[in-house]
Amino acid sequence: MKLHTLAAGAALSLMFALPALADGKISATLASPVAGKTKVVAAGAVFACEGTECVSSSAPSRALTAAGCKALAKEVGRVSAYAGDRKSLEAAELDRCNVGQSPAATQTAAN
Repeated sequence: MKLHTLAAGAALSLMFALPALADGKISATLASPVAGKTKVVAAGAVFACEGTECVSSSAPSRALTAAGCKALAKEVGRVSAYAGDRKSLEAAELDRCNVGQSPAATQTAAN
C-alpha cells in the first residue's frame, strides 16, 4: 500500500513540475532592428532574429525571466517586449532587462 501511495505522489509531483520545466516559445520585440538574419544564444535558448523580432521556438523556463531577457538584450540591444506562451514581462521587468542598454547607442549601432 505504501508503494502505491508513493508512486501516486511521485506521478502528481511530476505532473505539476513538468510545465515549469517544459520548453516553450519566447518572442521578443527589439527597439532597433538587427542587421540581417541572426541567431543568438541567450539564457539557454536559441533565438532567430530578423528586423525587430527575435523568436525562440524551444526555450527553457528560466529564459522567460528578466535575467533571460537581459542576456538577449546584451547580444541584440534594447528589448521593448518579451513574452512566452504563458507569461509576458511587465514594465518593471523590462526595465531590469534593459539595464545598461543605452537607447542612443542602440540607435547608432542600427544606423
